[in-house]
This record gives sequence, C-alpha cells and structure tokens, in this order.
Amino acid sequence: MTDQPEPPRSVARPGAALKALRRKHGWTLAEVSRRTGLPTSTLSKIENDKMSLTFDKLARLSASLRVDISALFNGEAAANGGLGASGRRSITRSGEGKAIETQNYSHLYPAWELLNKRIIPIVAELHARSLEEFGELIRHPGEEYAYVLEGEVDLHTSLYAPVRLKAGDSIYFDSGMGHAYIAASEGPCRVLSLCTAPETQLIAASAGRPRAEHPRRTPAAPRKGRRG
Repeated sequence: MTDQPEPPRSVARPGAALKALRRKHGWTLAEVSRRTGLPTSTLSKIENDKMSLTFDKLARLSASLRVDISALFNGEAAANGGLGASGRRSITRSGEGKAIETQNYSHLYPAWELLNKRIIPIVAELHARSLEEFGELIRHPGEEYAYVLEGEVDLHTSLYAPVRLKAGDSIYFDSGMGHAYIAASEGPCRVLSLCTAPETQLIAASAGRPRAEHPRRTPAAPRKGRRG
C-alpha cells in the first residue's frame, strides 16, 4: 500500500480576501474606510498581512461591506461575490467547526467554510442557569428551530411563558422575538439550532463581545462544579 499525498491545506488570508473584494467592486481604500470607519492605514496593513484581524474588525468589515464573514477567509470566494456552485456540500466531522465562546454560550458553527447558506446550523452548550444570569433577551431576523441534544433547557421568550424542553424535544419560533436558552439540569445542556438569519447577524446578536474564537475545537469535557 503506497502512501497518498495529503491534499493541500487552505490558509485563511482575510487580507487577500478584502483586497479581492475591494478590487471587484472598484473601491478605493478611502471608500472602504468611509464604509467601515477603519483608517486607510489599518486597511492597508490588513491587505498586506501586516496586521491580524480581530473579531470586532471582521464583524465590522462583514456588516459594512455586506459580505458573509466567512468570505473573508476565502479570497477566491470573495472575488466571485461569495457565490457557490450548484450541488455544493460540506461535511463537518465530530468536534470540528468554528467555535465562539460567549458569556452565555459555547457556540460551534458546522459548515463554517460554506458561504451564503440559507440555513445556519449551530450547536450551543448553555452556560447561564437563570434569566438574571443570562441578561437581556437576544433577537435576530428570521426563524429558528431548536432541538435539545443533551440535558434540559428552559426557553424564555418575550411573548410566551417559559417552556421546559428535554433531550429529544424541539421548538420552532420566530427569532425576531426576544429569546434566551437557559440550562435547567445538572451537567452539560446542549441545543442544535437551525437559523435563517445571516451568520454575521447571529454572531453579533448572541455574542456581543466574544470571549474567544478558534478555527476548530474538540468536544469539551463535562464541566464540574456548576451551580444548580
């Protein structure tokens, strides 16, 4: 049996993606600066890989230029307007995806590299164990389907009384309505959500200020010492 060469790994180059997008639309650095509020010197450094992009800058570029945030990790896709071919697919192995940690959730975004998805899948492990701990309800455009993978969850909304969902239960609702997932049992509480809002709006709505962002993660071990 002969060894097969490993396929080349793609390297995220948001600077190249930004430059390709800018040239495609005929924008100057000054025009992008006006749209995003970022100085032209900062944009130049980003395009020439002399400055790394923080999540805040990524989110600002994505929202201001109206491009999916994941397009900034793919120069060719950005240059082509983020359009995918018919029949596309994306396989996400166990523990893979884009992980974003926030105060209330550990979010894992499968199929992160697939651009312009009409449905955004998210696996969320819940941190907050009371509405007071969670804080203000979140809202974002579109609709949401949630399926409880593990544990028990209380779903609070701005229009209905809280509902208790157990593993295997699910709910479909308009996500423009304020809502919050609260862990309601000991041990990990995890939910699979399918949302119709753009990824950038989902991240902005639920994350606020993310604590950390990682390209991949392995499944987390059960947390100990949580409050009941």
